[in-house]
Amino acid sequence: MTVMDELLQRIYDAPPGPQVLAAFDYDGTLISGYSARDFYDHRIKNRELGPVEFAKTMLAAAQGINGPEDFANFLELSLGAWRGKDMEEMAKLGRRLFRDTIAGRMHFEVYKLVEAHRSMGHTMALASSATNFQVQPMADELGIEHVLCTPLEVVDGKLTGGTSGPPLWGLEKARALLALAEREGLGMVDSFAYSNGREDVPFLEAVENPVAVEPDRELREEAERRNWPILRCKPQGTRPGPLDLARTAAFYTGFGAAFATGIGVGLARRSRSATVDMAAGVGSDLALALAGVDIDVVTGAEHLWSARPCVFVFNHQSKIDPVIVMKLLRQDFTGVAKAEAKNVPLFGAMFRLAGVAFVDRGNTAQAKEVLAPAIKKVREEGISLAIAPEGTRTPTPRLSEFKKGAFHIAMQAGVPMVPIVLRNSGEVMWRGAQIVHPGRVEVAVLPPIDTSEWLPETVSDHRDEVQALFESTLADWPDAAALRLLSRGK
Repeated sequence: MTVMDELLQRIYDAPPGPQVLAAFDYDGTLISGYSARDFYDHRIKNRELGPVEFAKTMLAAAQGINGPEDFANFLELSLGAWRGKDMEEMAKLGRRLFRDTIAGRMHFEVYKLVEAHRSMGHTMALASSATNFQVQPMADELGIEHVLCTPLEVVDGKLTGGTSGPPLWGLEKARALLALAEREGLGMVDSFAYSNGREDVPFLEAVENPVAVEPDRELREEAERRNWPILRCKPQGTRPGPLDLARTAAFYTGFGAAFATGIGVGLARRSRSATVDMAAGVGSDLALALAGVDIDVVTGAEHLWSARPCVFVFNHQSKIDPVIVMKLLRQDFTGVAKAEAKNVPLFGAMFRLAGVAFVDRGNTAQAKEVLAPAIKKVREEGISLAIAPEGTRTPTPRLSEFKKGAFHIAMQAGVPMVPIVLRNSGEVMWRGAQIVHPGRVEVAVLPPIDTSEWLPETVSDHRDEVQALFESTLADWPDAAALRLLSRGK
């Protein structure tokens, strides 16, 4: 059993319910690296950080933080740069940087632990010495209710450059955790804490189940001495190596070669569908194989064919998702995509050839007009439709709220809906990345859903029901379900 399996089993062995606390450090634990770097990068790009100020900050960082006083001095230097900034504007900046860059460095291993605690109904907290505008976007995305962070002083909506309480570094973070437990009536005996830094030893000591995540040298030595579990994570958001670049080039080259061959076959047969089927089937097979990406349909492969024509719906967290769907569906399908997708090199050309309906998400009237031919294809020509009901890629594996378009299409076309649940695709290619990494993407295809009784006034209910199916499938994936059964002695 791996360390990850052991940690998951510990969670499933713990008492269910909100009386158990699971607290996660942020920088270095939930994400690789430090979120502050993204804010500094933003300031440098926007010329908000002068050379002297930048040199002072880098010198302070290089000297290291060896105690509360060092951290307070570093924090004072950092916050001084934001003096006079509107707090709401900083919150907006934090959300944007999270979506565009920070979320791409999330440790997927720790995300799985978060979801395991959620499935057990545990109370979760995000605890960090960082600021609210750095930490809150991740808490919102993961649905973590309690955020413990360094409190900032705000006067008339503006940051003063100071704090309104002690920075949550070292012992202060442990005190904040214990105060939360007392306020909420939580027991520390069965609780969990996860961190990467030596300064968080008091934080980890406060719970019965401490875990060192990608620990620095000092915490690793302490964890080994105390026999605390040590979780190693695959680094995220790092610079691609030569092999990554080569695999990515092979991915696009392989798909392009199949597309070009498909065009030749289509011209010879005078058939547009021959071109599309060749590119979708052979192209996706070749591209994914060259990139080292394996697709494993863990359940329901028969449903990919049993209900056609139909509307296939899939969760969307990666640029590679459409290629995975092409590999699964093979032929006789088209799709719905956001308008920008038509300009994606190579894939945009194939999407246009395949008759994909490009929709401007902000134009409801235009969407209805564009989707009408797609609905006709499904209803009259026996062509299936593939669509991501979230509308756009999500920054983490957690589902965003489904939109109703796919459900109206299935109802109007009078065909079944088949859910395709993708797992791990964000690990091989994150939503904002250009590089493909080798890995294994798991797929669960759920049984067809009859839409013959759906009505316009009940579409919202059906949307919620299908989203709940995706959520329960992801939560009860075979490996997690097996560990739960093992924990219960079955």
